[in-house]
Amino acid sequence: MAARTPQQRPRPAAESSGAAATDRTATDRTATDRTATDRTEAPHVAVAVIGSGFGGIGAGVRLRRAGITDFVILERGDSVGGTWRDNSYPGCACDVPSHLYSFSFALNPDWPRSFSGQQEIRAYLERVTDTYGLRPHLRLNHEVTEARWEPAHTRWRVTTSRGEWTADAVVSATGPLSDPQVPDLPGLDAFPGQVFHSSRWDHELDLTGKRVAVIGTGASAVQIVPSIQPKVARLALFQRTPGWVLPKMDREISELEKRIHRALPVTTALRRGALFAVRELQVDAFVRRPGVLKLVQRLAERHLARQVADPALRAKLTPDYRIGCKRILLSHTFYPALAAPNSEVIASGLREVRGSTLVAADGTEFEADVIIFATGFHVTDMPIGSRVFGAEGQSLAEEWKDGMAALRGSTVRGFPNLFFVIGPNTGLGNNSMILMIESQLNYLIDALGTLRSLGATALQPTERAQRHWNQRLQHRMERTVWTTGGCRSWYLTEDGKNTTLWPGSTSAFRRATRRLDLTEYDLIKRQAPAAATKQEAAV
Repeated sequence: MAARTPQQRPRPAAESSGAAATDRTATDRTATDRTATDRTEAPHVAVAVIGSGFGGIGAGVRLRRAGITDFVILERGDSVGGTWRDNSYPGCACDVPSHLYSFSFALNPDWPRSFSGQQEIRAYLERVTDTYGLRPHLRLNHEVTEARWEPAHTRWRVTTSRGEWTADAVVSATGPLSDPQVPDLPGLDAFPGQVFHSSRWDHELDLTGKRVAVIGTGASAVQIVPSIQPKVARLALFQRTPGWVLPKMDREISELEKRIHRALPVTTALRRGALFAVRELQVDAFVRRPGVLKLVQRLAERHLARQVADPALRAKLTPDYRIGCKRILLSHTFYPALAAPNSEVIASGLREVRGSTLVAADGTEFEADVIIFATGFHVTDMPIGSRVFGAEGQSLAEEWKDGMAALRGSTVRGFPNLFFVIGPNTGLGNNSMILMIESQLNYLIDALGTLRSLGATALQPTERAQRHWNQRLQHRMERTVWTTGGCRSWYLTEDGKNTTLWPGSTSAFRRATRRLDLTEYDLIKRQAPAAATKQEAAV
């Protein structure tokens, strides 16, 4: 991925994997322009997949294994990888154990470390792409600008920067960590130095001897700060809210372990299973008994006390909410980097920029040469929503104006044959997202198989099923640490609704998505051309 040049400024919302930010030219077309008769005939596929991160690559593999080979994977970038392609900042690594952060059907005996870095994970996705024959299906540098359901033809029309397709079904695998979120700050445009988001790292810039401001204290900042602190002249971390940090028990995986895994593949599966079991046992503390997390919080407090001797700095870095309410961070180098003589923690958010002076909300000032935004992503508003248009011509963004909602995190009423991978309320606060991705892929394949066996063309959830699913889900959310922990996290919408995380175990989600329940869906049959003015639902 090309590095951002020093002259470029981050935009408040960048494109998602396979999907661009809002383009009003596309969304303001007239109804006449949108009719099939006015459109150039486009190649047709059974399935169009948007994005080529873990979700998109996993979808491609599962489609092929199900005997569905008529599909394309539309990717805005010039290579696969999704968030693991885009995020290449110094120190970028996963905080889920390597053997658990991989597909169950593509176990890797050669992970170099117990927690692998960005390069190894990206290389793994490239290998999976090759091993499972996905290259012919890939359409790189194809940025999706619009996906529109055509009721008259019971199909999707997908428009990209390099052409159009029509498809029986669309799989949105754009992922939640793909659209950088940059605050709109007074004076930022006039800052004379370099500015970039952590996911758009400027690799041509040498930070040696620079005065660097890092904005944010989430997972990216925890990895970036220790990586750049030794080389910069001054480092300031602008912190609105501190995070709870636990030691990262990372180590190299020995050659003996790798040889055993290669010779006996079952040992790789057993290792993965053991890691899964440990993580799964922790779920109850997050979703039903947050009080149990007090023991974990004491470990984090001891970790902070051991690594930060200065009581004033320690006070700045001590959260005032229960551990687990925000994402728990893993690092054994973050605190020492902040305690170094050339570092300072500004316990306040960045308010404005005056020339090269950064002004915090509490009035603290810092002279900077470089600003690095480690401010996260658009998670609760899914930017692709403004590009997807359903059966009544409404956009997904309009449908979700009060918060994202789907049936089983996968399908949405009014958007037939649109399937999500990492959809609403499928995120995790304690386990591997790959487990959730595979569950949603199981649901996708079962849905497509059900349509084929019944001779139907499309399906969409009933209003009742979708409403009841989300009512039960939000009721369960009320007792979780994410709701009761006393913090404001990126899991929540502006009005405090958690539309991001799954309030249960990964095993429970797998059971909930093992089979498609036809009582939760309306079936749509293809219309004859003469009757192509109205959808006919067969319940």
